[in-house]
Amino acid sequence: MTRRFALMIDPAASDVVRADFADTFTLVDAAAPALSVGELSTQRGDGVFESIGVIDGHAQEVVPHLERLAHSAALCDLPLPNHAQWRQAIERAAEHCEAGEYVIKLILSRGVEHGPTPTAWVTAAPASDFSEVRERGVRVVTLDRGYDLDVAANAPWLLLGAKTLSYAVNMAALREAHRRGADDAIFLSRDGFVLEAPTASLILRLGDRFVTPAPNGGILHGTTQLSVYEYLADRGLAAEYARVPASDLPRADAAWLVSSVRLAAPITAVDGAELSVDHDLTADLNRYLLSPRD
Repeated sequence: MTRRFALMIDPAASDVVRADFADTFTLVDAAAPALSVGELSTQRGDGVFESIGVIDGHAQEVVPHLERLAHSAALCDLPLPNHAQWRQAIERAAEHCEAGEYVIKLILSRGVEHGPTPTAWVTAAPASDFSEVRERGVRVVTLDRGYDLDVAANAPWLLLGAKTLSYAVNMAALREAHRRGADDAIFLSRDGFVLEAPTASLILRLGDRFVTPAPNGGILHGTTQLSVYEYLADRGLAAEYARVPASDLPRADAAWLVSSVRLAAPITAVDGAELSVDHDLTADLNRYLLSPRD
């Protein structure tokens, strides 16, 4: 059993009902070339994707990821994915994941330039080791994203609510954070509200309530953030969505970046100002996020 896996998908229409989609899958060598030079995902970043954490062969939060993939596809005017087909592909990929942490990626591209259909594939590979980051935490800097909070509603063609393959800006933000001596960044809107990190959602604890920026204004609705909120709600804790002023960041009692593979990383400093870390709750969150979840 190889440690990397790749499966090309012949996308079925979203309304096709079948018991088995196996004949629409083509197993390919994960280390070999598989895409055309005319592929628009590589030429223009014209496509959408999802990254699913896998724990001991169990793919986490599959339904929320598929729902977000469909939401991103709709925003990008791509054909909606057939959930049953993609779920079967995810199951196939998870079967090739060994013990420990893996990541399954779903990619839906516009396809080959001037081609008739989109291109789609699923991969699986060992996840990076984030155990130290979950314990040690991350130092962040705030970066101006250059637009007001309401820009997504006023300019939907910017695709700010879609998880697109165009991640050059996100990667540039991480490089800028590193240049400033930090581990990660948190985007702020031009009018002074907290958005999200380049590859993670943000959760703050303010007194006895937990707050995350409302998933509008170009903020992705984080699948891991949803799981954390379920965990908090089960324990009778107040967890809510709100417009979060940038001034709330340095006064938070604790804060975390959460994502499907890194899980919960406590924030230890914002723009050089130290932030309190709730080590016990962080450990509890990561134990929960490392448990099987659907």
